[in-house]
Amino acid sequence: MCKPLAMPLSHSRPLVVGNIVLPNRVFLAPMSGVTDAPFRRQAAALGAGLVISEMTASEALIEGQREAVLRAAGRGVGIHVVQLAGCEARWMAEGARRAAAGGADIIDINMGCPSRRVTSGYSGSALMRDLDHAVSLIEATVGAVSVPVTLKMRLGWDDHSRNAPELARRAEQAGVRLIAVHGRTRCQFYDGKADWAAVRAVKQAVSVPIVVNGDVRNESDAETALARSGADAVMVGRGAEGRPWFPGALARFFATGRREPEPSLARQGELIAALYHDMLGHYGRDVGVRHARKHLGWALDVAAQSARASLDLAKRARAQVLTATEPVTVLRHLAEAYDAFALRRAA
Repeated sequence: MCKPLAMPLSHSRPLVVGNIVLPNRVFLAPMSGVTDAPFRRQAAALGAGLVISEMTASEALIEGQREAVLRAAGRGVGIHVVQLAGCEARWMAEGARRAAAGGADIIDINMGCPSRRVTSGYSGSALMRDLDHAVSLIEATVGAVSVPVTLKMRLGWDDHSRNAPELARRAEQAGVRLIAVHGRTRCQFYDGKADWAAVRAVKQAVSVPIVVNGDVRNESDAETALARSGADAVMVGRGAEGRPWFPGALARFFATGRREPEPSLARQGELIAALYHDMLGHYGRDVGVRHARKHLGWALDVAAQSARASLDLAKRARAQVLTATEPVTVLRHLAEAYDAFALRRAA
């Protein structure tokens, strides 16, 4: 018998952000180098309630830099969310206008990225060290567009300045319609365990929907994160690497109370091959081959685990696929790897 669903029924219902109705309450987190348009298209098609672009530098988007334009692309992703980063109000406003003109349905502001490259430029989670400046960027962004504006943050800069509730209150007053909180401080980066319970203080500080993020890798994690945080929705980040189906499966779990098995190895192989083709089309052959390797590696790791493959088999499959440079060779080695995994599972 399946374990009864422990979460409130509200978590299986659509969520409204501004004038936009989201189909469910399981989101794919924005992740640089991961949630590009091909990956978002696939996750959305597989049932994620909302998918969010990679962090896009607002100034670079205005200048038309190719990488920024590709990051902000949203064909076929359903509700199109562009996440912007920056430290100057004028660029955030202009970037928001450009993204909205390009079809963005929602603008998300990044105040959570812990990367030293980003925080050294006073963007991302560095903005949580100066809430007055952070709010000025929010006000500029909200004032520039008619689409809903959302915010992604951490608990604070460090354990001595967990100011997420205060930033959330001020962001709501400035017009933000939804707030996602990663349950770590910036100085934690991704160490330790996400503090889902700490997100409850943010939920209690505002009336807009709150999304809990961090370390959600299975249904039990999601249930616990929502219960401890009191959040309205859950956001999956690294738990979707190599598993683009997981956000959608999690949404269906909240709707039905039933856990889905992982897709068959044949289906997993079909999905990663389709993602590979889409990446080649999105980036062009040379860049696409290189950019896709991390996704291929994650997918192979998931497949090897599903098949309970030996370490030698898993290493051999990774080596063959990830060192190939011709797309036709990559796809042939992928097919061979999934066939080998299927035989191992059947043994």
